Amino acid sequence: MSAGPLRLLLLADTHVPRRARDLPAQVWAAVDAADVVVHAGDWVDVALLDALEERTAAGGARLVGVWGNNDGPALRARLPEVARVDLDGLALAVVHETGPAAGREARCAAAYEGADVLVFGHSHIPWDSTAATGLRLLNPGSPTDRRRQPTCTYVTASVTGGRLADVALHHLPPRAH
Repeated sequence: MSAGPLRLLLLADTHVPRRARDLPAQVWAAVDAADVVVHAGDWVDVALLDALEERTAAGGARLVGVWGNNDGPALRARLPEVARVDLDGLALAVVHETGPAAGREARCAAAYEGADVLVFGHSHIPWDSTAATGLRLLNPGSPTDRRRQPTCTYVTASVTGGRLADVALHHLPPRAH
């Protein structure tokens, strides 16, 4: 881990190898630059989990992941449905599905009490909002399957002293995925 801010990479809905053979090179570079890689489910195959575990471990980084609705028994055996971790004083929760967009902030604030940030996936639609309680909700979209979005996406951020900062949505070029 770095001596300065923790560098985060947020991913979800990678669907490898169904939607792409592999993660785009730009995403692998972000993995290498991160202190913590968060994956909010729909890996689809354990090979990507193995590759991310190997890559993060080699770089001295931490991998936090959960399973999604498209993840079978092999992934569910290795990953939780919900992950909660402390990152330099920031209470982070990760889940794949949060239900419909309408009412999401209030519903998640009640379900993830005590969390400062909730990372989720499922929709492939980037999302950044804050509940009345202060819970920040982030969906990084998908780096491999843009669905109805203009581009494939992922998010980077940093954590210092329990505070989330530098949240950036990254758009991948059309041929990157």
